[in-house]
Formats: sequence, C-alpha cells, structure tokens
Amino acid sequence: MQKKFRLLLPMAGLLLLTVSCRQQRDIAYVHDAARDSATVLEGEFSKGIQANDILYIYVESQTPQATIPFNQETNKITVSNGAVLNPGGNAVQGYLVNQDGYIIFPVLGKIKVLGLTHNELAKMIEQQLVADGHVLDPVVTVKLMNFRVCVLGDVARPGQLVVQGERLTIFEALSMVGDLQITGQRENVTVIREENGKRIIGTLNLASKDVFNSPYYYLHQNDVVYVEPNLRKKRNADRDPIVMTYISSGLSVISVLSSMFYYWTLSKYYNNR
Repeated sequence: MQKKFRLLLPMAGLLLLTVSCRQQRDIAYVHDAARDSATVLEGEFSKGIQANDILYIYVESQTPQATIPFNQETNKITVSNGAVLNPGGNAVQGYLVNQDGYIIFPVLGKIKVLGLTHNELAKMIEQQLVADGHVLDPVVTVKLMNFRVCVLGDVARPGQLVVQGERLTIFEALSMVGDLQITGQRENVTVIREENGKRIIGTLNLASKDVFNSPYYYLHQNDVVYVEPNLRKKRNADRDPIVMTYISSGLSVISVLSSMFYYWTLSKYYNNR
C-alpha cells in the first residue's frame, strides 16, 4: 500500500500542474506571441467621418482677426444639431454631420464630409478659405468630439466610454472598464459595428497574437463590445444564488472532513506499522 501511495503522489502533482497551466493559459492575453517581438499593425483606426459625428473645427492664422467668423470660440455662435442657436452664446458644441454627410460651416455653408479623414477635411477647408479670399494662411484642426464605445458583458465595470481623439484599441477599452472578469471568455469577444448602413458582427480572440491583425483591434465610433461569460458562469446564473451558497458551503465542509479523515487514516496506518 505504501508503494501505491508513493506512486499516487507524483501523479496527483502532475495533474494539478497540468490543470494550473491550463487555467493560466486560458486567462492570459496573446499567450502565443513571442516576447521581445515586433508586429506590424494592419488595421485602420478610423474609417473616416460618419453620419452623427460631432466635429470640432478650429481655424488659425497669423492674422487672428480673419479667423473670427470661422471659430465658435471667437464668433460666439452655438451650433446644435447642425443649426445655429443663440448668437452671442459662448458654448462650443461642434458641427454635427447629418444623415446625408454634410455639415453647415460658417460663411462656407454646406460641406460634404462623409468618408473624409480629419486631415482631408482640414485641407479642404484650408483650400476653400484661400480660394475664396477669406484667410490667406489658414491652418485648420479637425477633431472628433463624440467618440463613444460601449463595453458590455463579463467585465468589471460595463458601460459607455467617451474617448478623447479617434484612436482606441480593444485592450485600451477593456482597461478603461476594469478588464475582463476571470470568467470572461477571452477567445470569443464580440464587436458589433455599423458601417455603410450595415450592422457587422465580428469576433476577437484576445488569447492569440492574431488579434493585432484583426479589423476590430482598433475600435470605431459607436462600436459595441460584448464579453461573453464562460459556461460555468452561465450555468450558475440559472441557479438560485442562496441555494448555491448552501451547496458551496456544504461542499467545503465535506472537503475539510474528507481531508481530516484521510490524514487520520494515513497516520493510523503508519502508527500501526
């Protein structure tokens, strides 16, 4: 019996080590990527200006007086939902891109911006200001004011993220909501995206280095990220939490009693030899 017992110990240790390694791999991010390696990111962090974007546009020049009519901060015009409201106000609300892809810009009027990058729109406005003789040396800055992403599911603090700028990766978004719960499925994260009038549903495997080449690695405006809980958590959700607490406590007591009985039997065996 002693010989069998000695054989069981290393087998049990190997089993525990295997389970432990498996659990650590399941909760690790990009565990298959070689450390100290470089990866070229192929995804685009922006698909250009879309309908319902709110844009911040600021015009600068060596002649500040010439830029006053084009800046909300200086001409004190509040723009809301594409309409000019309360002349004399000082709030900067930005320029809403309507469903047809246009904004209403002071003096220049309607400008088609749908699909343009921020740099392309800035260059377009600069060229028009010069061509129309309004500003001789304009420098235009365009920024997105309402970059929002929703993160739902098995994360620490699900909710809506309001991001400064237009560049956000999936890992940055998850860090802003407190990371995944230990029960969150890292290999099956869903991203819901609206693009060109279509709703696209994609998946990300955060445990693989392939995540860096995914079109969903960079999140876009109004993306919805959903982290699915693992099978064990789903099963537990269908059970009464009070009953589960009693069962868990009972199993803990049984485990302790079993361990005490095992060691008592083992000590008695060795004492009788």
